[in-house]
Parts: sequence; C-alpha cells; structure tokens
Amino acid sequence: MKKLLIAIPLIALIFSCNKAKKTFATDTTTSSDSIQIEEKKVPFLWESANIYFLMTDRFYNGNKETDVNFERTEKTAVLRGFMGGDIQGITKKINEGYFTDLGVNAIWLTPVVEQIHGPVNEGTGNTYGYHGYWAKDWTVLDPNFGTKKDLEIMVKTAHKKGIRILLDVVLNHTGPVTEKDPVWPSDWVRTGPACEFTNYENTTSCTLVENLPDIYTESNESVALPDHLLAKWKKEGRLSTELDELQSFFDRTGHPRAPRFYIMKWLTDYVNEFGVDGFRVDTVKHADENAWSELYEEASYAFETWKKKHPNDVLDDNPFFMVGEVYNYNISAGREFDFGDKKVDYFNYGFKSLINFELKADAKNDYETIFKKYNTLLNTKLKGKSVLNYLTSHDDGQPFDKERKKSIYSANVLLLTQGASQIYYGDETARNLTIEGTEGDATLRSFMNWQDLDSLPETRRIHNHWQKLGKFRANHPAIGAGKHNRLAKSPYVFSRSYIENDYKDKVVVGLNLPKGKKSLRVKGFFGDGTKLFDTYSETEVVVKNGKVLLENDFDIALLELVE
Repeated sequence: MKKLLIAIPLIALIFSCNKAKKTFATDTTTSSDSIQIEEKKVPFLWESANIYFLMTDRFYNGNKETDVNFERTEKTAVLRGFMGGDIQGITKKINEGYFTDLGVNAIWLTPVVEQIHGPVNEGTGNTYGYHGYWAKDWTVLDPNFGTKKDLEIMVKTAHKKGIRILLDVVLNHTGPVTEKDPVWPSDWVRTGPACEFTNYENTTSCTLVENLPDIYTESNESVALPDHLLAKWKKEGRLSTELDELQSFFDRTGHPRAPRFYIMKWLTDYVNEFGVDGFRVDTVKHADENAWSELYEEASYAFETWKKKHPNDVLDDNPFFMVGEVYNYNISAGREFDFGDKKVDYFNYGFKSLINFELKADAKNDYETIFKKYNTLLNTKLKGKSVLNYLTSHDDGQPFDKERKKSIYSANVLLLTQGASQIYYGDETARNLTIEGTEGDATLRSFMNWQDLDSLPETRRIHNHWQKLGKFRANHPAIGAGKHNRLAKSPYVFSRSYIENDYKDKVVVGLNLPKGKKSLRVKGFFGDGTKLFDTYSETEVVVKNGKVLLENDFDIALLELVE
C-alpha cells in the first residue's frame, strides 16, 4: 500500500489520530488503489496564518436570551444596533468545524468588553456600540457578547482544534459620551482638538472623531480612578477585588498609575486568565508608540504566566502575538509609517505584523506581479516581520470587490499572496456589502449570510473554493511564508518553498489553467518520477519530462508532495 505524506495542520492532529483514506488517480487515470494518508505535523507560523476576522455581534447568535441589555431599545439607523451575535455563537461554529473546514487557524473577533449603554446620534440616526469599539468598562464583558465563562469556553474550544484567538483591543480612547455614559475625568482624556492627520502631533494628540474622548497615552502622571467606575464596581459588588488587583499590578510592575497602565492591566487580564494568543490593536498611530512596547511587555508576561499555569493546554512555543492597525500603512513603505514630519517604525514597538492596506489595490494586477512584489518585500525590507493582508474589512469603504462579482479571484489573490491572510466574515460566502438604506461603514457589517450558504448553489460553490484554498494554505506554510518562483508563464505555474530547521515544505500552484487536458511545468523544482497530489481535483500525478498532466474542468491546481 502506498503512503501519501500530506502536511495536516495541528487542527487535524488534535482532532483525531485516525488515518483517513482517499482514492486518487495516477496521471489522469483513476486508480482503485486505496492510499493511506500519513499525518505530518505542520508548524504554526503567524507569518502565514489564515486569520478569520468576524464582528462578534454579526456572526452567529448562540444565545437569544442576551440580545437586549441596559435598555438598549431605542430605534437605530440601518445596521447600527445590536443584532444578537455572541461568543456562544462563535463557539458553536468552532465545534461544528466551520473554521477548520475553511483552513482557518486563527480567529480575530471585535472587542467584547462592556460598551457604552446609551445610543449616539451620528447625524443619520442612533448607533449603539454593537461593534465593540466604544468601551465603558474594560474589566468586564458586555452581556450582549457574553460572559467571561463564555470567553473561557470559546478559547479552550478553539485551542483544542489548533485555532488561535486574537482579541481586538482599544487603548487610546473611551466610548462616546451619552446621557447614560459620562465623560471620563479631564486628567484621563482629552476631548479636543479633533485630529487633522497632517503631522505626527495632530494625529496622535487629538480626538479621532468628535465625541470620542482620547486617552492621554503619552502621560506618566498618576491619576485616580473615575468616580463613575468606582460607583459601578461598588454596585456590582466587586470594588474591593478590582482595587486589590490594581494594587498588585502596580506593585509588581512599578508603573505609575497613569491612564494607559490601568487599561493595559485590564486588557492583559484576558491573556492571563484565558490564554488569549494575541491582540489585534486598534488605531495604533493615534497613541504614543512607546505605549505599544509597554502593552506587548505586559501581554507577554501574562501569556507566559498563563502557560506556566496551564502546561497541558499550551499549543506551541510561539510568543504572544500583536498585529497593529496603522491606518493606511502599505507594505511598499517597508518598516516605517510616514506622518509627514516624522517616521515611526512600529515593528520596533511590539508588533510582529501590521495590517497591509495595499493588497486591495495590488489585486487589480496579474498574479505574478502581486506575488513577485510581496516575495521581494517580505524577504528584504520586512525580513523577519510580516503583514496581514485583506481585501475586505469592517471600516474600509472601498474594498476590492464591493459588488461581490469576483469572489473566486479574490480567494486566489488573498489566500495565495505571501504574508498572513485576513478573511473578513462573509468573504467566503459573498455576503452582500451594498445594503440599502445604510450609511457609511454600516453596509459592510450585515449579519452573516448563513441562509445563502444553506440555499444558494452559487454561494456553496464559492464557499467550497475558499475551503479548498484555505485548507491548502493552512497545510502548507510555504504559501504564506515561503520563497516564490515562477515556473511557467503560460499556463501560469509557480512554486513556493519553506525550510526551517528540519521542516521542509514545497508546493506548486497553477492558475488560469485551461479546461480539459492541461500540462503544468514543474521542471527544476520537482524531479521526474516525483509523485504529487492535486488537492483541488483530488488527483495523484507523476512528474514526467519536467511536467505533470491533469484532465479536469478546473482552472486551478494545488500540488503537494505524495512522498
């Protein structure tokens, strides 16, 4: 019996130790020989991670009893209120294997801390803090999203399937002021001037938008806790506990009781308690950059503390991970972001990766132009660091494919470009991004279109394509972290290879292939007689005369070594 060596990610290893069986074809002829798959441990690399970004309130409703809290019942503008998505819903989909089947090995969810209670009228109607970026109390979860127990269960469930969890965190501002939500003290926040974004000073020492009080992240002056927060904790019966924990934190660290250090303590508690694997950091360029080094130091300490307490739950030796949202950062800029009068290298302040705003423009080019560019930049200017690529997000009003007419091509670009990939919930199901009656970014934030996945054949076809590419990417770090080389121009064939210590990963991908019979050139990368497996068509082939032959109606091939 032949043995097929396919790199199966940790998600499969943890899930089952049983060996699966498939029937493959040799060259283009179907074989009845049963081939046993031998599992091979694949290292997890943040540089090549396949990250699924979801809005907690808009993904899946796992507990309808918590849909309304704090009398948030005022009418809102379209898609500006809570819709019921929660942490329990995410856990349900993890258990069902939705993320595993998509090749996802990390989930980034929007902030889940308690949000302001009142609505904000932004000129087009009321808006509640459904998105999670309007914090009222960093120490607890918003009941609309769930409880700390829900979060603990979700992280454990994800880890059992080899999936990491990234919490979205906000350090530089509180939630807006409403009738139910007072402004924080004047030694905590500035309420003006509004940012102008023309230089370093008027980008970092200002309010991002009107009525979004900005934390004094640059200050080292000790401040007292806000009276409204003390009163809230007292009413909830946890004042003494919170004060004691803060005392222990400041005693251990020696930090001054400046605003940013209070918030760092509250944010890193979720790492210390639940083993959260990393942070996606919001509005990075709107805070003093030194604050991010301090946050990373405290989060790393919390992560290592959690690992020591839970040795049997540790996935691997990856350190704590931070990826930053430096709005409009582009990979072409290399390591520095230019404010006009000052350049800042955020990679020197705790960030392993930054979100790359450039791929949506690059996606208009041909595949080789994109891949060659990213291969060059990630192996020169950004060597040792990485970027998180996306084509759609929650606040980018100009996504690559807003009309969802290029979902297959979008998958090819996003999941095959070097760097980490960010699937925005619904990318894989062509979720509608043009919702009638919405204003601004609300149109990007509709509820996940589960009904389309259940009922529309075209949606299922698109979803199946994203699944195949996602799993191939997760199985092969070479895709996101490897060296790229074009093997043939027409039909387009390229290789990716990754070598680290004893681990080696080599793959070949063909795109824009003709239907029916097709010949893919692999000469110089795979030698004659090498057995390969096309995971897209589930066909085994053998290299002959520097080529492999396939016959199917697919315009894509994903080739990996059989042995």
